[in-house]
Amino acid sequence: MAEKVVIGDATLYHGDCLDILPTLGKVESVVTSPPYGELRDYGGNYCKNPIDVLKVIDLIDGGICVWNVADQVINGSESGESFRQALAGIEKGWRLHDTMIWCKSGCAFPDSNRYMQAFEYIFIFSNGKPRNINLIRDRKNSKPYSTNMTTQRQKDGSLKLPKSERISGEYGLRMNYWLIPQELSNSVRTGHPAQMSQKLCGDLVYSFTGEIVTDPFMGSGTTGVACAKLGRKFIGIEIERKYFDIACTRIEAAYAQGRLFA
Repeated sequence: MAEKVVIGDATLYHGDCLDILPTLGKVESVVTSPPYGELRDYGGNYCKNPIDVLKVIDLIDGGICVWNVADQVINGSESGESFRQALAGIEKGWRLHDTMIWCKSGCAFPDSNRYMQAFEYIFIFSNGKPRNINLIRDRKNSKPYSTNMTTQRQKDGSLKLPKSERISGEYGLRMNYWLIPQELSNSVRTGHPAQMSQKLCGDLVYSFTGEIVTDPFMGSGTTGVACAKLGRKFIGIEIERKYFDIACTRIEAAYAQGRLFA
C-alpha cells in the first residue's frame, strides 16, 4: 500500500502513479512534467513510458492537463516522444487546447551540428471545454489604450477589418511562448536531476487550474510548492523515496512561508 502524507492542503503519496491514479477517480486538473526518456538519471524507480500514465488520468468534464515535455536526442536524432505523447492525449479523446513553448535562457551543452536546443513543449489538454482559465496579462502593449483595428485574413486570402473596434489596455495577454530563464543557482536546486522551473510551474498553475491540482510525477515537489503559494489543494505522487522526502520538506516549508495572495 502506498504511503500517504498530508501537509496543509497537500496529500502526498509515495508509490507508483499507475497504481494510485485509478484510486483517485476523476481529477480536476493536472500539472506535471514526465521523465524525458533516459535524458536524466533518476536513480531507482521511474516510469519509462509516460503515455501509460497519460492514459489512466481521468479528468472531470472541463478538466485540464498541463503536460511539460521535451525530446531526448538518440544517435543524433530527436526521439519524437513529445509528439507521440501529444497524439496520445488526442487519441484519448481530449482536446489539444494549446501547444505552448517554454523558451529557456540557454543550453548547457550545445551540439556542434545543430542549433542550440533551448525550449520545451507544454501541451495543454482539456476534457471538453476548459472549466478554469485565468490567463496572465503582463505583456506590455506598444501603443497602450489605442484602438486596435488590425486586419484579419479571410479564407480566400483577402484582408478585412474586424466588425468592431477593440481597445487595448496597457498590458495584453501573453503569447503562448514564454521566455522564463531556467533556475540553475544552488539556492534553488533540490538534488533532483530534472527539477521543474518554479516560475514556470507557478504561472501554469495560476493560468489553468481550479481548486485541486494533481501531479503524478511529483519529483521534488515543485507543483506542490506552487499550489501552497497560490492556495490550491494538491495531490502529488512520487515513486522514488529520496525525491518524495525532498518534496515533503519543500511543501512543508512553502506552507510555513504563507500564500502569495491573501
